[in-house]
Amino acid sequence: MNIQDMDYTNGQIKPLDDSYKIDNIEQPTHILNLKNLCQVVNDNDCCYLTSKNVKGLMDKIDENGLSDWDLFKDSWSNLGIDKHMADGGLYRTRRHATLSAKASTTDYKLEQHQPHYQSLNYNTLNGGIQRHYEPIEPNVIRSKTMSTIIKFGLNIFSDLSPYSNWHIEIHQFRIDANDNSTSNPTPEGIHRDGVSFVLMVMIDKQNTANGETNIYDSNKLPLTSFKLTQPLDMAIVNDDRVFHGVTPIKQLDTNEPASRDVLVITFRKKILQ
Repeated sequence: MNIQDMDYTNGQIKPLDDSYKIDNIEQPTHILNLKNLCQVVNDNDCCYLTSKNVKGLMDKIDENGLSDWDLFKDSWSNLGIDKHMADGGLYRTRRHATLSAKASTTDYKLEQHQPHYQSLNYNTLNGGIQRHYEPIEPNVIRSKTMSTIIKFGLNIFSDLSPYSNWHIEIHQFRIDANDNSTSNPTPEGIHRDGVSFVLMVMIDKQNTANGETNIYDSNKLPLTSFKLTQPLDMAIVNDDRVFHGVTPIKQLDTNEPASRDVLVITFRKKILQ
């Protein structure tokens, strides 16, 4: 796969520079509108966007859609310990919510709180059980920022799969790092989540190094790597077609707290019974 930093103007692909091939680490794709973003995800199965680009695209949905960002970001300081870490780690805190959406719409419904489940086929470390997490707080799940991010995803994935209803799960993650332990954003290693699409948003990072996102093909051969560093940096992954993983984070100054805050939203096509 060979994604370039492209200008997509009137459907025409215009490479900006040969040095911007995504095979080189940390080169984001620049997208001009949501339709073009759908094209990139469809053609390449993943996309890495800078916060500036994401903000511009979200402004097309609602120019005030991130107006409560600071309150949204601060909610990561009130997550619950993940008690289902089979590696014994206590470095991950999280909250969880489940939504649903009808085909070809950006309207969504908050479902009754329920456990998160992945089979062992997808999560060999923590899968195979129902994992109960504290719900995302009402003021956070109903915030303008959360709504804008959800609608951003629905705009993309409903265009890529217009006849699909969606099962949506939202995960607030904080990974704490200290000098005495390994802190893995994806302790299950290279994996797929067992969904259709994954949207990952950087919320904040403090005093950490590493945390590189790696994308692999269906044979787990590396395709590309990039690092989400700024608030609102984003990665989109077609989970049906590629694997992903994130490298362990490291505390830089051992005298200061270190953490990595990420929002992960998964979209799974619902099969009608």
